[in-house]
Amino acid sequence: MPLPLVQGPDRPNKKDFAGWEPDQVPEDFRERLFELEAAGEIVVQRVEGDYVEVPLKYGRTKKVPIGTTWHHKSCGQCGHIPGYSTSIFWVNRKLGIDYHDPRDQTSCTAWNYYASATSNAAAQAAVATRNFAAAHETGHFPIIHCGTSFGHYKEVRHELLHHDELRHQVRDVLAALGKPLVLPEELVHYSEWFYAMRDEIRKHQVRDFSSISVTVHPACHYYKLVEGDAIYDPEVYGGQRTAVVSGVATALGAEVRDYSTFFDCCGFGFRHILVQRDFTRSFATQRKIARMKEEADPDVTLTHDTGCVTTLDKSQFAAKAHDADAPTIPVMSEAQFAALAMGAHPYLVCQLHWHAAEYRPLLEKMGIDWEKAWAEFETACEDLRSGGKDVLTWEDVEVLDA
Repeated sequence: MPLPLVQGPDRPNKKDFAGWEPDQVPEDFRERLFELEAAGEIVVQRVEGDYVEVPLKYGRTKKVPIGTTWHHKSCGQCGHIPGYSTSIFWVNRKLGIDYHDPRDQTSCTAWNYYASATSNAAAQAAVATRNFAAAHETGHFPIIHCGTSFGHYKEVRHELLHHDELRHQVRDVLAALGKPLVLPEELVHYSEWFYAMRDEIRKHQVRDFSSISVTVHPACHYYKLVEGDAIYDPEVYGGQRTAVVSGVATALGAEVRDYSTFFDCCGFGFRHILVQRDFTRSFATQRKIARMKEEADPDVTLTHDTGCVTTLDKSQFAAKAHDADAPTIPVMSEAQFAALAMGAHPYLVCQLHWHAAEYRPLLEKMGIDWEKAWAEFETACEDLRSGGKDVLTWEDVEVLDA
């Protein structure tokens, strides 16, 4: 089913789009945030410079900074899907936008928080705010790559704003590190940046995606945790579903198709991927991939979180092991999808060779000669093996991609 859009004179106004009674709308965290800043308890890092204002679930808005961003990377992306992060950076570079790739960032520790419960609230919050302080020191505003980190930090923010004792404990930890207690004015996920920049990305599109059909999996930790701080646009599904990935795919000319288990988890879920991995794999392949294939038959599935890409992509081998005819769909992030639309190299930038589900027919449909691209990738690898180069640089990517 094509993605329904509401446009022109029939577009609902803000009041109609929100449609929430006052008692249904959660408090706006900003009031407490700036109250604590005025009391001298915290430092608020504001969105400065150019930004795009995007609509949120309850009719509120969020500022998404365009440039001067500090990228909070994902441990899972760097370890399992490296083309995810490089695609995000590549798109920034292609658009000529300033960003900072920090070396002093730590993991968000959400694995402890969601999966094993081995940590405590003060430790969790101190890790989050130390990262925020590190971003503040550079003058760059934090952009969070991982949906789980994004959801975790939103919950940490809520705890810090409402629990005085916890806030005092965390301030003491940071003082020992010589850092202030910093909270950003907005918590921004990278996919919100892509959504805000979708029209600019489209201007730099060099590959025609009008024949590409997609299904979208929205990350639970993006929009189900502190749901009022996720993008809901009246022009995408009438504001009834989070808009980030669908809006980007539509802007690039792809056809977004609907399916019945849109709101279901990818199967990752955290704790059970550690202790019941068979459940994760069966849920991902039967409840998500099989439903998408049967009901929408897309060329690719797009999502916007580390765990979702990993689970939906790499679980498909398990279904194939049981049934050679099990349905498969290539899976990638919308960042990789957008980078490919803008001309990125499928291996040197998007690194699709790290993905498990068959993706080469998709590349052919996108007009990409994957055999030629693979030969270029092998040449680059041989240069590294032979000692001709120590590393590949962005300049190498541009030359090989030209």
